[in-house]
Amino acid sequence: MAKEQYLGTLSTLIPFKPHSQLAHVFHFMFFVFGLSLGMILCQYLRSFPFTLQAAPSPMFSPIPSKSLLVETTHELLAMHNMSDEELLRRASKVPIVQESAHKHAPKVAFMFLTYGPLPLSLLWEKFFEGHEGLYSIYLHPHPSYNDSWPRSSVFYGRRIPSQAVYWGTGTMIDAERRLLANALLDYSNQRFVLLSESCIPLFNFKTTYDHVMNSNLSFLGSFDDPRKPGRGRYNPRMWPAINITDWRKGSQWFEVHRDMAVHIISDKKYYQVFQEHCHPPCYMDEHYFPTLVNILYPELNSNRSITWVDWSRGGPHPAKFGWADITDEFLNQIRLGSECVYNGNTTSMCYLFARKFLPQTLEPLLRIAPLLHVFDP
Repeated sequence: MAKEQYLGTLSTLIPFKPHSQLAHVFHFMFFVFGLSLGMILCQYLRSFPFTLQAAPSPMFSPIPSKSLLVETTHELLAMHNMSDEELLRRASKVPIVQESAHKHAPKVAFMFLTYGPLPLSLLWEKFFEGHEGLYSIYLHPHPSYNDSWPRSSVFYGRRIPSQAVYWGTGTMIDAERRLLANALLDYSNQRFVLLSESCIPLFNFKTTYDHVMNSNLSFLGSFDDPRKPGRGRYNPRMWPAINITDWRKGSQWFEVHRDMAVHIISDKKYYQVFQEHCHPPCYMDEHYFPTLVNILYPELNSNRSITWVDWSRGGPHPAKFGWADITDEFLNQIRLGSECVYNGNTTSMCYLFARKFLPQTLEPLLRIAPLLHVFDP
């Protein structure tokens, strides 16, 4: 009796509808038919001899071979899309001491500030030959210059994002800071040399490498010049940030250690003062770095440059040298004809580089350099 009452109650709650049951059966049969048709079509398409052509995806590409990866990395290693502000910010936060010293030998960063081509590149190629892993190269040409280095060249892929540089303006300092910042991103770089397209090496790579690596000081020219071309360029509006007694002058062609390089690109205070108050006849490239280092880090600097130039002829630019000037006597006089202090001792090896050598000097330099052991055996 209870069962009959339960069934009666259930029938009142869910009324019996024959057409609803038929609909469920129809849906089930349609699903089975569709599934079977899909399986048949899938097997058919697998056996059909054609290839579907799809538009290439803009976000993904096939993984290149190992050799291509190496070449691509080498080509794009020095290139990036960072702004100067982001670049300097990142470089100012890099480790000062090499973190991976147990894995990689410390390197010297050779930074070339150029207008365009490197006419003496073959001389440098021979200088670097056989010393891979001990140096890095960075090129800062005019942004409109189209270079075409062969893949076998040490200069291939070493160009950094650059901006136009105008003599006697702050753009020169901006380019030098840009080179330093790019080189600092490689933690293995421990010494940093600024060079131009007219610079030449005076000694072989091993001698050059050992000379800079074995010194605790940077080689950045800085001296107090009381004359008009020195203190006469000081702008009183720089006070109180910069006093005239802090004012220094020096060659823009420097060699600095990593600690000094980080300090230089991290400076904002004195850089801003120079940007506002140092305009021709005040030249930032002759005063900013020497004054900055003298104020903040004099104990880290030797106060002399290791790049030789000849100012004996007077004028706003140093002497240039052509084909007829290149003799072994002339080069030896530059190499060993001076006296200076190195690691507390007097030495005649005061310069590792020299400028300004014209493109026509390449042939005689290549001929004489082996006699002076400028190339390692």
